[in-house]
Amino acid sequence: MPDASAIIVIITFFVIYGIFLCFDLFKRNEKYAYLSYVVAVLPANFYWGLGYDVLVAYIILFILWILSLLRDTLGVYLKKNKEINEILLYLTLAIIIQLIVSAILPEANSDLENYTEQILYFWLPNVHSAIFRPSTVGAFKVAATLLILLVIVPLILDIRDEEATLPILIVFVVIFILPFLYLSYIWLPEAMGVMTFLFSVILFIVLLLITKSGKEN
Repeated sequence: MPDASAIIVIITFFVIYGIFLCFDLFKRNEKYAYLSYVVAVLPANFYWGLGYDVLVAYIILFILWILSLLRDTLGVYLKKNKEINEILLYLTLAIIIQLIVSAILPEANSDLENYTEQILYFWLPNVHSAIFRPSTVGAFKVAATLLILLVIVPLILDIRDEEATLPILIVFVVIFILPFLYLSYIWLPEAMGVMTFLFSVILFIVLLLITKSGKEN
């Protein structure tokens, strides 16, 4: 069990996240609400740093990101001063920070390398390790899948009925190749390439259906 100080710190991190998650309610007309993506890294990694289950730490992180994405997806849908470019920018920044932390924390405490796998310089959860309970693995996979879907949905809402040439659509699809690769890896690693190709084609078809070339009669 963590001591009282650790409990207070992690609760404080969650409160700080909640402030930025609900920042728009303060009606300050500032865009600091996007910082919720970055702040979400704090409680998740503090939990991991205490030596607890790395998979649970990432589930916490994904859930916090999902809450922020749900908020911003609703904002895009209702056109309440939410821009897909800013959403992707801050989420990308948060992912980069998380990758940096995943490279530093296990170097500072080698015990945190347990149940992770090193990909380049980063220690990421080994979702296929037999040590994890199936329910935890299932929750991780579902959270990761929902996270990626919620990144795609605001994009679709933002560009539907807009003019977009074929090269631009291809660029959009290329941007999502890495997320699709990871999604394929956690669900079906033996067919990673095929699954990634399938996801990319489906996204491309959806983009073709919801956008215009600008050359229609």
